[in-house]
Amino acid sequence: MFTNAAVLVARIFRMSTGEGTGTSYSTARGRNWPSIRQFTVFLENRVGQLLEVVRRFEGSKVKIVALSIADAAECAFVRFLLSHPEQGREILERAGLALIETDLIGVELPDGPQPLLQVCTALLQAEVNIVQAYPLLVRPRGRPAVALMVDNIDMGMETLANKGFTMITEGDLTDDE
Repeated sequence: MFTNAAVLVARIFRMSTGEGTGTSYSTARGRNWPSIRQFTVFLENRVGQLLEVVRRFEGSKVKIVALSIADAAECAFVRFLLSHPEQGREILERAGLALIETDLIGVELPDGPQPLLQVCTALLQAEVNIVQAYPLLVRPRGRPAVALMVDNIDMGMETLANKGFTMITEGDLTDDE
């Protein structure tokens, strides 16, 4: 069973995602926005919790294309990028998991001896701070890529595009042809 601290964090997550507000809206940008969605779920930090979540995708077309885990003594925050985010969100919500959805920048790493240096330099020049970063487990178009959470996604995406970097979108993460 969850500890009091774990229950409190789960409630905060649910409130921050608007659960129970009855508000239904869509944004002007829709899902054609060239970002990728990250789902952060809160788990009790005990053996088998990650396996329980990963197994929920079994039998669906949803694949985990990136994963990051941050843990503390009693809880863990697991961040997922999914091949089919709409279906993945439904699976996570049906499981009753507290989750947060965030837009990230997906960027293909360029050729060269220090490709991440090129990405970081471009973002630094635009004064865009990288908050989180992790590699994709899949290689869209056969190239290595990273997912980046930045403090200003609009400026980050514009900067990288203007510098000639190839952006990764949700469509690049599926096996569908």
